[in-house]
Amino acid sequence: MPEYVIQSIINGGNITVENMLLATVCSLLCGFIIAGIYMIKRKHTQSFIVSLVILPSIVQIVIMLVNGNIGAGVAVAGAFSLVRYRSIAGKGQEIAGIFLAMAVGLANGMGYIWLALVFALVISIVQLVIYLTNFGGEQKESRNLRILIPENLDYEGKFEDIFHQYLQSFELMHVKTCNMGTMYKLEYDVVLDASKSTKEFMDKIRERNGNLEVALSRMRDVGDEL
Repeated sequence: MPEYVIQSIINGGNITVENMLLATVCSLLCGFIIAGIYMIKRKHTQSFIVSLVILPSIVQIVIMLVNGNIGAGVAVAGAFSLVRYRSIAGKGQEIAGIFLAMAVGLANGMGYIWLALVFALVISIVQLVIYLTNFGGEQKESRNLRILIPENLDYEGKFEDIFHQYLQSFELMHVKTCNMGTMYKLEYDVVLDASKSTKEFMDKIRERNGNLEVALSRMRDVGDEL
């Protein structure tokens, strides 16, 4: 690795206009790299992407303004801690993206612009490779199956033969009464057999539950949190 990559452009703690502009440009470039790679095949909102773009430059300018002042540093740390309690918890990938943007901004604020650029690029590419290869993810996509049945229908063992024919796996997760106790709602976690017809599967269930409601949907993304 070239020596200049780990050298700061700030000498002796003296910040010039040129250094500040160069660090700001590098922060914005790193922000666009992080945000651009994050957007590839991942759900996102425009507000979050804009935040990833501008966060490194915000952290960078704050670090430059503190510039060794302990009192100002403590005040800034207190201000950042207040932001945490005024925001909702995000997904693991979102939190990691925010921390990456803050780390890049910190490096730029200290003058290590090449190190920040290399770090942002390498970590973003690693995240993208992990996501595209599904490393650590489930190999089979689960679905949520909801079946409405009348109260006089014994649901235990009623649908298992259909499940074994059309599903790779299934598990009863939730049972509750509805419509003033006149019906039961069953909820299953299921993995579909790709070689079988989903319509035929749902028609078979409707024949058993008296043609009442049958719903098949994607699972909510509830496990992607730190």
